[in-house]
Amino acid sequence: MEHVDLEYGRTPDGTLHVALGGDWKLARGIPALRGVLEEIEKQPPPQRVVLETSVLAGWDSGLLTFLLAVLSRCMQLGVEVDRQGLPKGVERLLALATAVPARRNSRSPRSESILASVGDAAITWSRGCRDTLAFIGEAFLALVRLFTGKARFRRSDLLLVLQGCGARSVGIVALINFLVGIILAFVGAIELRTFGAQIYVAHLVGIGMLRDIAPIMTGIIVAGRTGAAFAAELATMEANQEIDALRTLGIAPMDFLVLPRLLALSLMMPLLCLYADLVGIAGGLVVSASMLGISPVQYLLETRHAVGLNDLFLGLFMGFVFGVLVALTGCMRGVRSGRSASAVGEATTSAVVTGIVSIVVATAIITFISYVLGI
Repeated sequence: MEHVDLEYGRTPDGTLHVALGGDWKLARGIPALRGVLEEIEKQPPPQRVVLETSVLAGWDSGLLTFLLAVLSRCMQLGVEVDRQGLPKGVERLLALATAVPARRNSRSPRSESILASVGDAAITWSRGCRDTLAFIGEAFLALVRLFTGKARFRRSDLLLVLQGCGARSVGIVALINFLVGIILAFVGAIELRTFGAQIYVAHLVGIGMLRDIAPIMTGIIVAGRTGAAFAAELATMEANQEIDALRTLGIAPMDFLVLPRLLALSLMMPLLCLYADLVGIAGGLVVSASMLGISPVQYLLETRHAVGLNDLFLGLFMGFVFGVLVALTGCMRGVRSGRSASAVGEATTSAVVTGIVSIVVATAIITFISYVLGI
């Protein structure tokens, strides 16, 4: 059984040699530190301290604790320490332990910090745009492979995603759009009643719901519900290295994971928007019948005269576009996330925010184009 040995002494030139031998582990007990420190503090102090471990058999954190105490005291007294005789592993750990940490309150000049922050923001934005364009290109190639019959994914996954983003979203979509229809009719009734034009509430609700409000509200709901779910699922798979496993098996993640979600949400969003249109008109019907004295038949006839197929198709087209945007943002944030628990949360939050922003921007662009085209 190895013993723990500690020998120290001065040479005529004022050098203190500290020899460590045996098995320096906490389980065997560590020699007392007091004798070495008293020798270092003895007047006159040593010119140099040399650490020798040529006969060291084993070591653990006990040796590091002993050496750190010696180094700390030598540093306080200004005594040079020769650590060349220490094992390489001990030397590296001591270097990490004695490294001076950066000051938390140190700040660069204001002009440099502003330039650095602007530069970092520009670089981050350019990288984000590049990654987004690359992901859109990969999704387009996956669609090409689908149309040519080369895409590989399970049809059962497509059916499950259709159920998740379609049937399970009907309840929340109906509730929100019904309340929005009530609010829109109520606000319109307050103003139109002043001019005795209550009947035009049907025009307001019908055109507003079909062209803009129903697609926008449905898109926001889907972004917060389905887009976040897509991002969380794929980010968790990325953290568990399941996506890397698919690549190892020769399966393209864009085909197997992204394509079913993109197809499902693109198909279901127009149907959800059509359902939201009906529910929103029903909300306006409730307000008109209860507050304005308009019969349900008269309200529906006015709605039929007010809206046209252009309004309906424009809203359904917007729903399709929103479905594509929400699916792309959710899948992109999930696939491009990090591999930690915090990265999953960041990907989910980023997917919701990006999805909602993209919906608003797309609404502005489509509205402007429809105005120019006279739709």
